[in-house]
Amino acid sequence: MTQDTDPTQVETQAAPAASDHVTPPQDAAEAGAEQATEQSPIEQRIAELEQEAAEMKEKWLRSEAENQNLRTRAKRDVDDARQYAVQKFARDVVEAAENMRRALSSLPPAQDGEDTVITKMREGIESTERSFISILERHGIKCDDPSGKAFDANLHQAMAEQPSAEHAPGTVMQAWTPTWTLHGRLLKPAMVVVAKAGE
Repeated sequence: MTQDTDPTQVETQAAPAASDHVTPPQDAAEAGAEQATEQSPIEQRIAELEQEAAEMKEKWLRSEAENQNLRTRAKRDVDDARQYAVQKFARDVVEAAENMRRALSSLPPAQDGEDTVITKMREGIESTERSFISILERHGIKCDDPSGKAFDANLHQAMAEQPSAEHAPGTVMQAWTPTWTLHGRLLKPAMVVVAKAGE
């Protein structure tokens, strides 16, 4: 015996089976969004690390520059200490050189027929002075006669002013002592007489 089948029941039974195999479009979009959400913290962490690396590099460069400046200053201080450690001793030594010059100045001018003792004394002192000055120069101590030069308050000490028609105002007319320097640094100023305008 053949049973008749209700067409409505067949369609009802087939519909659920078809719905099990179809993937709605919003499921794919949600999956992509989840993947993007998973990558976002990684990219953010990479950006943070890159920023930290840039900051550390900047700090290192700044520290290296400061260390270089410190090394340069330390080297300069050591060089200065080496060159000018004998400054007090050098100032005392130039006193001896000036005393030799005073001894020569105290002798009478050389002339024909003078006593041979005076001649030999003058020659001996002059020879000793030249040798002494040469030794000082080898160690950076130099003297300069400022006579005829413009007065310089950094190198000269004015002991007197005198009117002069032969010298321009502000010119050193006479130097009682020379200017002494140690490696270019003033050791002892020259004692000078400075010309001023005539009255």
